Amino acid sequence: MNKKSLGINTICTHVGGIDDTQFKGAISPIYMSTSYAFDDVAIKRYPRYLNTPNQEALCKKIAALEKTESALIFGSGMAAISTTILSFLKQGDHIVLQQTLYGGTYNFVLEEFKKFGIEYSFTKDLDIISFKECIQPNTKVIYVETPSNPLLTITDLQAVSDLAKSKDIVTIIDNTFASPINQTPIDFRIDIMIHSATKYMGGHSDILAGAVATTNEFIEKIWNTAINLGGSLSDFTVWMLERSLKTMNLRVKCQSENALKMANYLESNPNIAKVYYPGLESHLNHELAKKQMKGFGGMLSFELNEGIDAVEFQRKLQLIKPSMSLAGVESTMLNPAVASHALLSPEERANQGITDGLIRFSVGIEETEDLIADIEQSLEQILK
Repeated sequence: MNKKSLGINTICTHVGGIDDTQFKGAISPIYMSTSYAFDDVAIKRYPRYLNTPNQEALCKKIAALEKTESALIFGSGMAAISTTILSFLKQGDHIVLQQTLYGGTYNFVLEEFKKFGIEYSFTKDLDIISFKECIQPNTKVIYVETPSNPLLTITDLQAVSDLAKSKDIVTIIDNTFASPINQTPIDFRIDIMIHSATKYMGGHSDILAGAVATTNEFIEKIWNTAINLGGSLSDFTVWMLERSLKTMNLRVKCQSENALKMANYLESNPNIAKVYYPGLESHLNHELAKKQMKGFGGMLSFELNEGIDAVEFQRKLQLIKPSMSLAGVESTMLNPAVASHALLSPEERANQGITDGLIRFSVGIEETEDLIADIEQSLEQILK
């Protein structure tokens, strides 16, 4: 059957599975071996080579979801990000990165690039003119993240792609917040898609993983770096991730619908100063988000009115969990200033527009009426 003609739920459920030929089980068997035969075999398998049976099968599913030729999986999102970037840059090369990025990526650039002699520029804003101004003769990569973490900014993928193609520059996107359900960047000719698979691909707050999807040619290039850096993933986690991907479309659609409802509620709440969600008409890039996204995702951020303590507000929540990560079926909140972007200096956070009172809200699959009631009771306690 032609994978390109399959619906998204069918891809999630069936593509990239392993047939249990011995016992005819309904799900993929798990191969936990870390040692495979080397003599008289077509493929020399080794976990660090990212080619065990479960690893290979999972990569086919991820590639099908991103509509690419191939994919690779890693032990974390940062392993996927760092390995991919270092696969395309060497001493003396230059990379352009958008201004608003996940804190771990930002810190990786600031702390590690100087060791490798790699040059970099952050854009002043997300306008394509700012990207053009950053390009130098030695620019090899443009790196974007849309929607961004944590302010949900939107980058024009077609404009970035057109600019990069005109100058033979590789484009990389962190597609974590959107997931392949809400955005397939290859439709806009972006070259490489990266995910923290810990998030929507995993979806249950029990998996740490990363993923990269692109062409066969680029995957080979990334693989050659990956086997040296060693960011491989255990086959038990691979098996769990395949299980989770089967329901990703169902989960993400529900989370996206809930997030839009919660964003509208928060925007109408007199105790909320600002809401950041691309599904709101008030969002600066709402029309662009409508153009390049199928749904607006399950992530939003907001700022409480001045004088309302953001940390105390989260402590009073009873249903929504103050928690470090995101994209699980349960709703969570955190302060980026002390969590996801804590490695950045106050000045660096200010440059990205991240205030100490900003709260990132990962909306789960609960009834929104219950989430609203939880927020209301927390505010009521604080405002007594």
